[in-house]
Amino acid sequence: MGDRQTGREGTGVGGGEPAARLFVGVWPPPEVVTVLSALERPVLDALRWTSPERWHVTVAFLGDVVDARVGEVQAALAAVAADATAAPEARLGPWTRRVGRSLLWVPVEGLEGLAGEVRRALGALLPDAGLDEAFQGHLTLARARGRHSVPAWLAGVPIEASWLAREVRLVRSELGRSGARYTTLLTARIAP
Repeated sequence: MGDRQTGREGTGVGGGEPAARLFVGVWPPPEVVTVLSALERPVLDALRWTSPERWHVTVAFLGDVVDARVGEVQAALAAVAADATAAPEARLGPWTRRVGRSLLWVPVEGLEGLAGEVRRALGALLPDAGLDEAFQGHLTLARARGRHSVPAWLAGVPIEASWLAREVRLVRSELGRSGARYTTLLTARIAP
């Protein structure tokens, strides 16, 4: 998921109906994961590194969505992907970046148009989801533990890669002690 670690699975808006914590994301292909995996990931008590299977760019964080609305969200996301004229090119880098004291990112550009379309379509369904916030494409590499900070020397490490974002996923995120567990609810293919 993105960097919002608040929220929980449980009851959503709508009188205590069961809800799922959802987001829409784009995952890098294996060749980009290989580039990311080549970054040094020193073992530090102050950090929790994200695992390669969790590396993604969140294009829209939806928060808790009542189960009865998930089908509508899936249909809207599928329509956005089907209406796209081309898969956008995601560009990773050019270096790692420390954000605040607690996050280590790699910026990702090129997904702004896709994020805008997804946010417009889903914002019409979920007006309280906060989808009017500015999109800032990134892939999270590490988070500081507790009151620790990400060491400054981890920022500024060169890294560059690009890929065509040929699909977008609707994902359920369940928070746990060892981090979030993801379940893909829909994979929508973007036009070639």
